[in-house]
Amino acid sequence: MGTSGALAATPSTIRIYLDDKPVESDVPPFIIKNINVTMVPLAVISKYLGAGVSWSQSNKTASITKDGLVLSMKIGQKFALADGQRIDLETSVQAIGGRVMVPLRFVSNQLKLDVTWYQSAQTIKLRTKEGLADTSLKGAWVSTVYNLDWPTSGSYGNSARQQQEFVQMLDELQGMGINTAIVQVRPSADSFYPSQLVPWSRFLTGKQGQAPDYDPLAFMIAETHRRGMSFQAWFNPFRANTGEKTADLASNHVSVLHPDWIVQSGSKMYINPGIPEARQHIIDVVMEVVKNYEIDGVHLDDYFYPSDGVFDDDATYSTYNAGGISNKGDWRRDNINQFVRQLGQSIHQAKPQVQFGISPFGVWRNQTMDLTGSDTKAGVTAYDNMYADVRTWIQQEWINYVAPQIYWSMSLNVARYDKLVDWWANEVRGTNVKLYIGHSPYKIGTTEAGWSSAQEIINQLVYNKNYFEVKGDIYFSAKDLRRNPLGLIPLLQTYYKVVKP
Repeated sequence: MGTSGALAATPSTIRIYLDDKPVESDVPPFIIKNINVTMVPLAVISKYLGAGVSWSQSNKTASITKDGLVLSMKIGQKFALADGQRIDLETSVQAIGGRVMVPLRFVSNQLKLDVTWYQSAQTIKLRTKEGLADTSLKGAWVSTVYNLDWPTSGSYGNSARQQQEFVQMLDELQGMGINTAIVQVRPSADSFYPSQLVPWSRFLTGKQGQAPDYDPLAFMIAETHRRGMSFQAWFNPFRANTGEKTADLASNHVSVLHPDWIVQSGSKMYINPGIPEARQHIIDVVMEVVKNYEIDGVHLDDYFYPSDGVFDDDATYSTYNAGGISNKGDWRRDNINQFVRQLGQSIHQAKPQVQFGISPFGVWRNQTMDLTGSDTKAGVTAYDNMYADVRTWIQQEWINYVAPQIYWSMSLNVARYDKLVDWWANEVRGTNVKLYIGHSPYKIGTTEAGWSSAQEIINQLVYNKNYFEVKGDIYFSAKDLRRNPLGLIPLLQTYYKVVKP
């Protein structure tokens, strides 16, 4: 399990990215394995970090200067001098192949760089102060349900083709400025990785429970990190199945093992959020991935309670209402609140560096229902229909980011994009919760108001600059970016200042 999958081989060369740009070296970096120290040529420090470097052949000493700091390290000497102060090292400077090699993490830390190491991808990400100032997320949702974005149904049983398809998709996304892949790893209470808790997804092989001959999640994470990109695992929390038939489900699917947890609503099956054991099961599923894989984030979509149709949970309301909540809507929201709080705590206790975010429906509440809601007339709202009390999640800082799906244009009066960005920016203001905006390139070229030009997306990105609180953008979905609707790709490349090879 995890990143040791048979076909998720560890790459033979180490890749380094500085502020998302690849660092090239004529002598490859290497790791001293017994102490896990990465060594790089001294010339790399000079060329990419803007530091002054010198080498004294007579006393075998490398010197690095930057912003008033002077570092010196000597071959055979397991300490360095930083402005004359001794600092112990795990290894000394080395001379290999006519190149002076220095320990990268030590030098980076002394130069105040942020350092991230991805073991499975053998990749190091460095960020300068300037780079940290621009950490905006540029994400793409990758839907696996119904094989919408990846993999294609024609690739069932063909791991080489699935891997090639994913690599091609990543290359295209990165080529238009995307730096984060948000990949659906749990489309229908199943998995895109070997799990002890849920069956393999049918969208990998055509049959739920049938294992592929590789670990898709390990492969995807490694390929994403190898490009200096981030990877977030996207979970559909409470959707149990996209249909109502159980005949084709694996024997270890939650609908088969725990039919008492399942509520049929419309044509879909849902795991009942009102049952504490069911909520804990989903948390356990997410934590299996958090603990076993080098993901950068956990991402949930808006599958909490269904936004329409009948959801028969009267018996659950009677049985699991220890707090005596008199309003069923408030009880439902409390169920989701408990789930979000407990999941966030579990993630951050296990791996504090992993981001936890949720992408709710774009309208929290209309002003007609709540004076503190948005100036909209949406027929569905997150709070009233999906029982997602997003305001509480933000105020309590149970999540690291919120990514509302603002899938409307600047000119759709019932739910104008700009008014919703105004509202959400105000909601996160004064908190530590980042705001990412969900965009809808799939609407470009449709008859809905405002989508007759791809410039609508660019206008939305420009509008976001009015708010310090907006820290990034996510696009639904990868396939809609890749088809270049009405010339969107070159517009994004220009906006994101993509440097073409």
